[in-house]
Amino acid sequence: MSKPDAKPGHSGTGPNARDGGVESWERELVRKLASAALLEQRRGRRWGIFFKLLGFAYLTAMILLWLPEDLSETVTQGKHTAVVDVTGLIGPGQQASADNVIEGLRDAFKDKHTKGMILRINSPGGSPVQAGYIYDEVRRLKAKHKSIPVYAVCADICASGAYYVAAAADKIYVSKASLVGSIGVLINSFGFSGAMEKLGIDRRLLTAGDHKGLFDPFSPLRQQDADYLKGVLEELHGQFVSDVKKGRGTRLKDSPELFSGLIWSGEHSVELGLADGFGSSDYVARELVKAEKTVDFTVKEDLFKRLAKHFGTSAGEAIGAWAGALSLPSLR
Repeated sequence: MSKPDAKPGHSGTGPNARDGGVESWERELVRKLASAALLEQRRGRRWGIFFKLLGFAYLTAMILLWLPEDLSETVTQGKHTAVVDVTGLIGPGQQASADNVIEGLRDAFKDKHTKGMILRINSPGGSPVQAGYIYDEVRRLKAKHKSIPVYAVCADICASGAYYVAAAADKIYVSKASLVGSIGVLINSFGFSGAMEKLGIDRRLLTAGDHKGLFDPFSPLRQQDADYLKGVLEELHGQFVSDVKKGRGTRLKDSPELFSGLIWSGEHSVELGLADGFGSSDYVARELVKAEKTVDFTVKEDLFKRLAKHFGTSAGEAIGAWAGALSLPSLR
């Protein structure tokens, strides 16, 4: 008996089988290409969303950076107490640099709605030059705007150069637990001459001028150099003490330790006449200035300045090269 003929398309060996295999392979290829295109499209959409969000964040940051300046007239409507922060190290390039603090002070005094001024201080001190600049400017602005009282309000610490700044105010207010004082000047360094001798390392220092290698940390300390630097520190200390006395006047108690560099609690500082009483910024604004609303005139470091710090290393390297041998005088 003869076998029935196989139906087209159902045989595993006929030409139709080969056509079906090719068609199946083509369909699979099209499916994979379509999936890849869809995946790429999704990736592109995600990157698009990311960059849009990034651009929006950048735009928002720029608006926030400029907003206080653009809306200053609106913010300062009505009687208020102006506040300028002196926070952290007082020195060039710092948030509490003389440039920043003085700019904030001038803006505050210039505002017609300012009824009183608060220097809100939380600083261990820093550069005597920068502190001196701020001290002089506060006194100049006080003389020019006699109707605006100036108060220093000390938070956790108001020491050395920070107290130098506070002494320019009409009155100083502290917390009982504040750390206040440290009226002194220092220069610090390290000496490596002994270690170098043990390691068999020679120091080859050539100078033009007998004292050009003053206080070189890799050379033995000469007594004449130490005596000279001590004299410089005494001179700076005398300037510091003179300005504190000028600012505080007869309120200072006659104590031999007052200008010794010691630091006291806020409670003790009131007893010594270094401060006038206890109170926060809110207390001073509400009870003394009689303008409870406060407006912050502190100059904030913008985004561009923060980024510039990471790239502007030339000045820092120059200072570091010199400060490696001799640190700058410090009111800390």
